[in-house]
Formats: sequence, structure tokens, C-alpha cells
Amino acid sequence: MTQSTEEQACFPKKVAEAYFNPQCQLPYGLKMEEIHNAMNDFVEFLGFVNQQLHTKSIPRLESFLMPANFSSIVGEFMNMTIPRYCDSLVKNRYHNGHPDLIPSTTFSGDAVQYSTEGVEVKGSRHASGWQGHNPEAVWLMVFHFDSNTANDDQWDIGPKPFQFLGVYAAKLDLEDWTFSGRSATSRRTITAA
Repeated sequence: MTQSTEEQACFPKKVAEAYFNPQCQLPYGLKMEEIHNAMNDFVEFLGFVNQQLHTKSIPRLESFLMPANFSSIVGEFMNMTIPRYCDSLVKNRYHNGHPDLIPSTTFSGDAVQYSTEGVEVKGSRHASGWQGHNPEAVWLMVFHFDSNTANDDQWDIGPKPFQFLGVYAAKLDLEDWTFSGRSATSRRTITAA
């Protein structure tokens, strides 16, 4: 029996280690293999969830969550999973602390409200133009992916499996950011890109 396109989309694409840059220099003892493992853990998690949802005729997770919420799940999963593989980084336990990953044994209780030491992590469907609430001099790691969204029906975009398109990491300085203020009547959140 042939799977429907929706069934096929419940199986995200695995990340091949061959696509990683072996010359990449990462901070805090983080290794390319550890990032690769965390990404494939997310692929397995999403596949498991989506296959279970499909058995109940419920849309895939990425197909019904607001796009920003799904991107947040990708980033938060990486924040939780990378420290499983990399002993030198821990998830920042401070509520909304910055950055997301901090050097282990550096801060009391592995929690800090704000520091320039660590790695800020984001998930994004976009290859550039990433935003934060403030310009920060810190390492930034972005997990770029492709997936369906809750808006695809209006554009007649059919089911497709989730896949990572890249992971980008760099030490940013304040001058690498552009500040995007807002007008007095705007309700948009103030951001930096």
C-alpha cells in the first residue's frame, strides 16, 4: 500500500553529517558532531509526534502551530538537547535568561539573567534577517529549516517533510545588528536584526 503525501510528510529528513563544514570553529568546546546529534534527535522527536498525530487524523505539529511558535520549539529543543552531548554547555535556567546556552559551572545554579558568555539559539524558516529583542555581542547559532506552516493552505502548498537546511554560528558584535524601532502607533515588538 502506497503512503499518502500527508503520511510521507510525517517522516522528517535526517541530517547528513557530510554536509557540515569540518573547518568550523565553535566556542566552549562544542563540536560539530554534537550539533549533528541534537538535530537528528529533533528529527526523531518530530517524526514520532507527527506519526502519532497522523494515527488520530490530527495535522502535523508544524501544520497547525503558529509559525513563530514552531520556530521556538525548534530552538528550545536544541537548548535542551545540545547539553546532553556537550558537557561544557548547559541550558540557562534563568527564566528568559540570555543567552540560551551558557558555559557549565560558570554561573551559580547554571542561571544568569544576562551575560555575553554563551550561545544564543534560534530556529528559523528564513536564511537571513534573524531578529532578537536587543542587539547583543554574543555567539548566535541559528537552525534554519523548511517545513509546512499553518498558512500553507491559503497558498496551495502541499504536505512536505520537515528538514534542516543549515545551521549557522558566529560571534556577533553590537555593530553586526541593525536596530528596528517602531512608530508611536505601532504595536509591533521592537527588534534588532
